[in-house]
Order: sequence, then C-alpha cells, then structure tokens
Amino acid sequence: QLQLIESGGGSVQAGGSLKLSCAASGGTLIDYYMGWFRQTPVEQRELVATISTRGATNYTDATEGRFTISRDNFRNTIYLQMNNLKPEDTGVYYCRVWGYGADYWGQGTQVTVSS
Repeated sequence: QLQLIESGGGSVQAGGSLKLSCAASGGTLIDYYMGWFRQTPVEQRELVATISTRGATNYTDATEGRFTISRDNFRNTIYLQMNNLKPEDTGVYYCRVWGYGADYWGQGTQVTVSS
C-alpha cells in the first residue's frame, strides 16, 4: 500500500514561488495517475493539476501558466512548482495517486500566500 508524504509548503508573499514534493513509499508510482488538489478556506477540495502515466499534464484555468506538475518515476516523487502565487492560492495542498481501483492521498501541506 502506498504512503504519500508531502513537503515544501510554507508562507510566501504574493508573486513568490514554492515547490511542493510528494514522495511515495511502499510501491512504485510508474503505473499510476497523479495529481495535486487543494482545500481552500472558501472552496471544497479542488483540482490543481494532474499528470498521466505518460506525462500528459492538465491544469485548471486558475493554475494554467503559473503551476507546473512533474513526476520522477526513478525517485518515486511528484512535484508541483508554483510561481506567481496569489493570496487565493492559500490552502492545504494534497497529492493524490490513483489507478487500478486504488486511490491514495497524502496528509497535506499548508501553503499561505500573503498580499
């Protein structure tokens, strides 16, 4: 069973950058879809970005052009590079890995963007 541990969250000013990491243990990520989701103070948990097993990426209108999701199958890790952060990006960010009937979530990492 996979375990996911996020890291890299923190507090930044608007316009700043953060890079989140999600390291997996207990299995390999190579055959799974992966994504980042966030829980904001005003929204239910929402999609941030996804990446397929072949590396195809998908973003929302809110994150397109500012965020970049990537995966390193050798290191069993997924990343989220976040640039030009805005106060509305504040929230708890979760990584998710799913496929073959399985669905795993990390514990979340807090991102706070001040204006």
